[in-house]
Amino acid sequence: MSVVAITGASAGIGRAAARMFAERGYDVGLVARGGDGLDAAAAEVRMAGSRAYVVQADVGDAEALDRAAQQIEEELGPIDVWINDAMATVFGPFLELEPDEFRRVTEVTYLGVVNGTRAALRRMVPRDRGVIIQVGSALAYRGIPLQSAYCGAKHAAQGFTDSIRCELLHDESNVRLAEVQMPAVNTPQFRIQRSKLSHQAQPVPPIFQPELAAEAIWHAAHNRRRQIWVGFPTVYTILGNRLAAPLLDAFLGKTGYDSQQVDEPEVPDRPDNLYEPLPGDHGSHGAFDSVAKTTSRQLTLLLSPPVALIAESLDSLGARAGRLLARLTA
Repeated sequence: MSVVAITGASAGIGRAAARMFAERGYDVGLVARGGDGLDAAAAEVRMAGSRAYVVQADVGDAEALDRAAQQIEEELGPIDVWINDAMATVFGPFLELEPDEFRRVTEVTYLGVVNGTRAALRRMVPRDRGVIIQVGSALAYRGIPLQSAYCGAKHAAQGFTDSIRCELLHDESNVRLAEVQMPAVNTPQFRIQRSKLSHQAQPVPPIFQPELAAEAIWHAAHNRRRQIWVGFPTVYTILGNRLAAPLLDAFLGKTGYDSQQVDEPEVPDRPDNLYEPLPGDHGSHGAFDSVAKTTSRQLTLLLSPPVALIAESLDSLGARAGRLLARLTA
């Protein structure tokens, strides 16, 4: 049986991915800080008929994450797919964020990807097989107000991934890196992450359910895709930024505050999970089930066999052309 390891597996997209991979025959290594959510996620994996192994670890701690990978392999077997999903954020204007808060978001959302990729590559490269999935965001290409730390970390993770992909190609390794760039997703983060806003935070509509994100991650793990963009909002955000960044600056400067807040006031000094996990099982869904989309025409089309075959062929052709160019210029 194949093995997947997932960071940030106790809630949100990571939780939905754990359930989906288990239902489709994978044993699942679950990594996160919160024990309650991990135990609930492990119960869902076992209910699907797969084995689960839980490791409580902070992805910002490189040694702890490497130990987690070792423990998962000792218990479940070699890791075939590693999914970097853990994240943290602080909602608020940049000047209201303390340096330690900004650093902590960076440790989790960016260095967590670095540490997870290192832990996976240390095991996959000697075997010359395996897939690493980076759970990214449209915000890896287009920063928005009130999320400077998170956007900066996602930008960094995207650039880091490009670098490591080039190194793997240089070494002619069969280990593969793929990114899945997400739209706004209905996860619990908007009620458990730290916020300095006057009103409660929300994802910028339209909002999608985490199961769509999990489906894209599954596809990326089993098809030779460099990137998958989930939902039309991700497509027009990334392409729009390439074509008309100054217009987006002005648009987001005017609308970006209101679109990330609901009418309900934020509770001052409420508990959050920035430095320590919150007790309880927060599940995969957030507070926006009534408006979150369960389907995406864009993703359905993108993952359809004809389009997927074309996209995979183009990715493969690009890689071969790059190797040929390298030989010609050597």
